[in-house]
Amino acid sequence: MRMKPVIAITMGDPAGIGPEITLGSLNKKEIYDLCTPVVIGNARVLENLFSVKEVNFTLNKIEKPSEAKGEFGTVDIIDFPDLPEYEFGQVNAANGEAAFQYIKHAAELCQSNEAQAMATAPINKESLKAAKVPYIGHTEMLAGIADIDDPLTMFEVRNMRIFFLTRHLSLKDAIGQMTKERVHDYLVRCDAALQQLGVENRKFAVAGLNPHSGENGLFGTEEMDEIKPGIELAKESGIDAVGPVPADSVFFQALNGRYDAVLSLYHDQGHIAAKMTDFHRTISITNGLPFLRTSVDHGTAFDIAGQGIASSVSMEESIKLAAKYAPHFVGK
Repeated sequence: MRMKPVIAITMGDPAGIGPEITLGSLNKKEIYDLCTPVVIGNARVLENLFSVKEVNFTLNKIEKPSEAKGEFGTVDIIDFPDLPEYEFGQVNAANGEAAFQYIKHAAELCQSNEAQAMATAPINKESLKAAKVPYIGHTEMLAGIADIDDPLTMFEVRNMRIFFLTRHLSLKDAIGQMTKERVHDYLVRCDAALQQLGVENRKFAVAGLNPHSGENGLFGTEEMDEIKPGIELAKESGIDAVGPVPADSVFFQALNGRYDAVLSLYHDQGHIAAKMTDFHRTISITNGLPFLRTSVDHGTAFDIAGQGIASSVSMEESIKLAAKYAPHFVGK
């Protein structure tokens, strides 16, 4: 009988919705059927939300994942108790530092194979900055911890997968990075990432930048000058790729099975497509790390934090996806 993977779940910024969506996820027995969830966070914060979330859990404070009970109704938690008084919905340096420590510890558990994957709740960039954490977000943080240069972000929603050529850049700066060399490099790396996830069929479409992919230079030449040549280089490297395909149709085509993944050229291009498909079930996977990390694709929602009204669907899907792909990372 195959052992269930251990998924390290970071509860995110204590002042955001991370703690309550973590509890909401662990109130679903199917999560425990798929994996052994181990929370990395603050036990007091979670316990204070029991009445808000109307749950009746037993907290099991542990030192390492091997001590987890993995039983529905019990929250196995590696407790980081050093957290001063906090207020939901407020930027706080202590919360930023705490969130960073949760992530760092979860990554260490994955690197030592004590956990087979990590699923992360949202963090707050302002709190990280207040804490002088030298990273803008999860991806950059994990790249630094794992000493990996430029990891890949992939979204999965339903049967659609989206990679991103550029992430947190202005559109002007992103266009400057759309070179044929980068397109070629990313397609090769995206193919390797899907192979790591156990995906056998790997046909890629590259989204166009300009309306109608430029119409042979009528609406811009980036497709002709850089994007198409990059695709041709990737094909010469053995990658099954087509494009550029106009962005107003490529995601719909991928959702209906024509492509196994789309390479989005910039942040919002792929984000809009994924979130319009299903906002709550759009899950982010960080590829190119020595371990698997999945995440919700929404923020800390300070405006509703602590009220018990935040949906946990995205967190549930993140944990499920981590459990789905974790076996492909064991021993890597």
